[in-house]
Formats: sequence, structure tokens, C-alpha cells
Amino acid sequence: MILKDNFYVIKIKKNFLSFLFLGFTFCLLIFSSNNLSAVKSGLSLWANSVVPSLFPFFVATELLMHTNIVYQLGHILNRYMKPIFNIRGEGAFAFIMGIISGYPVGAKIACNFRQNNICTKEECERLLSFTNNSGPLFIIGTVGILIFKNTTIGVLLFMTHLLACITVGILFRFWKCNKTSYFLIKNTNGKHPSAKSVSFSNLGEVLAESITSATSTILLIGGFIVLFSSILSILKASGILNILASFTSPIFNLFHIDTAFSLPTVSGMLEITNGISTISNIACKKLSINIILTAFLLGFGGISVLLQVLSITSKTDLSIKPYLFGKLLHGIFASFYTYIFINIFPFFNFDL
Repeated sequence: MILKDNFYVIKIKKNFLSFLFLGFTFCLLIFSSNNLSAVKSGLSLWANSVVPSLFPFFVATELLMHTNIVYQLGHILNRYMKPIFNIRGEGAFAFIMGIISGYPVGAKIACNFRQNNICTKEECERLLSFTNNSGPLFIIGTVGILIFKNTTIGVLLFMTHLLACITVGILFRFWKCNKTSYFLIKNTNGKHPSAKSVSFSNLGEVLAESITSATSTILLIGGFIVLFSSILSILKASGILNILASFTSPIFNLFHIDTAFSLPTVSGMLEITNGISTISNIACKKLSINIILTAFLLGFGGISVLLQVLSITSKTDLSIKPYLFGKLLHGIFASFYTYIFINIFPFFNFDL
């Protein structure tokens, strides 16, 4: 009997994903009416917000990877990157572009560095932990101006987001610090061996390759957004999201936070845009709570972004662990810094 029970347990474990995907397909049929509007909303979000803001950055980073700008930055900033983040100066390119452009540009550049042997495996994993960030266009423009209707809130969130990012980078300088991978040394022209150096003669070819690569990535992101819009719709309609939120209620009670925030926070940990939008609409005399929770979600990024990054890192030998731990710490530090700023600087305090 015990052997038979063990056999069934093994069988369930082996076929868990099959049952999960079958259940998802079944839910798509049951909640088709809610799901249709959710998918349309996800497509609209992707087409109207994500593509215009991210696609040009994807093309630009691909083009820059065909120049020697990465190594020029490395030569200039090595004196700062190495002692602070334990990463060679070339990592500054991923750091800067990750701050400017937003998810998941930083992760894509870190993986490109690994594929092109610009940095070691350990250095690229350190880059993953802190260079994949939400950009100023989203934090100040979308979250601050459009969602909270206040530019100052957007600026506050971006400042604390950046501070938390740097803090995580400093902590992760010790990630696998005793291990060293060896890689191909760049050639004397300052280009990595696999890169096709751009010139006027091959500009069209390089541009076409960059657009093709950027299109592939932006379509991948669109797929994840639509998929998670559908998953969130199913979880809400089935009541599962409420059950998940009930498990977080004790944590909110511990910090004397209204449990009305638990549902949108759980939703935001799956997909940040919907969660932040819901959090901003919760009426609360202490608006600082809304802002602090938003800072956490912006830092964490959500499971949707995590899977986007996983789809990119799966093409390399990089571990996803430093990214996951880094984003959890990023969310915690961002909310902590936001709390400090609100309590120290009166013009950042919006409580009634």
C-alpha cells in the first residue's frame, strides 16, 4: 500500500505541469468573457506603452554593442565599478542603460555580455542582481504623473529606486567572490570577438540584425504581458487571488497597514502595473503607505518580469538566483528608503 501511494505521488509530481497547463486551458474556457477583456487590456498596454518606450532602447543597445562604446566606458569607469560592485568597467554600460531604459534591458545586456565573453559568469550574475530596473519614463511618467497625478511622487520613487539599486549592487559584490571564470580576451581593436563592427559599408546589415533582435525581445515581452493579464483575470474571477491575499493579511496587520492593500500588493507581485494602479486608488489618509508599497513593487518587478528575465538567461549559463534575491532586496530597500525620505523631508510627505 505504501509503495502504491508513493507511486501515485511520483506520478503526480511527474505530471504536475501537465495538470497545471490543462487546468489553465480549462479556466480559459470557463472565464472566457472576463479573459477576453483582460487580454485586450494587456495588448493595449503593450502596444501603447511598452513598445513605444522600450523598442527604441532595444534597437539602440543592439547597435551600441557593435561599437567600442562598451570598452570606452569600461576604460573610464573601471576605477569606480571594480571597487564598488566588483565588476569590470564594461559593466557600467549595463548599469547605465538599465537605469535609463527599464525592464528588462539590463538583464538583456548582462546576458549579451556573457554570450560575447565581455565579462565573466560571476560578474554577469552580479550585473543581473542590480542592473535590471524600472526606468524613469515609467516611474516618473506613468506611475508619478499618470497614476498618482503627482510628479514629486514620481521623482521620490525614482530616487529611492536608484538608491536601492546601488545598495543591492554593493551587497552583491561578494557574490561568488572566491570563484573566477576564464573567458576569451577581447582583441586589440577593443571589440569582443563575436561582434560585427559597424561601419558605413555594413550599416544596413547591422541595423537589420539589431531591429530583428529587438523585435524578437519586444514580442516576447508582449506575450508575457498578455499571458499574465489572462492569469490575473482568472485568479480574480475564481477567487484564488483573494485566498492568496488572505495569507498576507497577518503581515499587513503586523505593520498596522490596512488589509485592503493586501489584494493589490499580491496582484502587483504578479504584474506590477495593475497592482500599482489599484494601490494608488485606495483611499487612505496616510498616502505614504500607498507610496511605500508602490516603491516595493517597483523594486521587486513582479513574477511577470522575472519570467521575462528567465527566458533571456535560459540562453546562457547564468543562474537566475542572484536576480531573484536581488529584486527581493531591491523592493525591501526601496520601500525602506522611501519611508526614510517621507519622514525626513516634509515636501515628500503627502499624508493628510
